[in-house]
Amino acid sequence: MRSQKSQKIDFNADYPCPCRRRGRIVPITLTEAFGCDRCQQIFVVREGGYVIEQLSTHYPYKRAWRWTGQQWNVDRTTLSRGYLPILLVVFFGTIVFILLFATLQPPPGTDMIVRILAALMISLLMVFMFWLACRR
Repeated sequence: MRSQKSQKIDFNADYPCPCRRRGRIVPITLTEAFGCDRCQQIFVVREGGYVIEQLSTHYPYKRAWRWTGQQWNVDRTTLSRGYLPILLVVFFGTIVFILLFATLQPPPGTDMIVRILAALMISLLMVFMFWLACRR
C-alpha cells in the first residue's frame, strides 16, 4: 500500500507534471518555482516546500498539489479556506435576521428584558462581523 503522506519537494529534482500531460516539471534556476517542459505551466512552491501551486490559471481558485513520493495529490486545503468566510457570513447573517425579526415584532407576552438581550446580541454580532471583515 502506498503512503499518502506528503513529502518535501526537492529543488534539485524533476517530477512528473501534475496536469497529467506526460510532461516533466524541472526547477527554474534562482527561483522557488518549477516549469513544465510540455505544457509550459509554472508552479510555485508554497507552505514550507510541501505544496506546489499553479501560477497562472483560469480557475477561480488556484490549483495546488502535494507530492507523496510516487504521484501528485490535489491539495484541498486552499479550497476550504476560501469557503469558510462565506459560510461564516451566511451563518451570522441568518442569526442577525432572526434576532432583528424577534426584536422588531416580538410575540405577545414577552418581557422588556428579552428585547434588550436581543438588541445586545445584534450589536455584538455586528461588531464581530465588522471585526472579521477588517481582519483580512
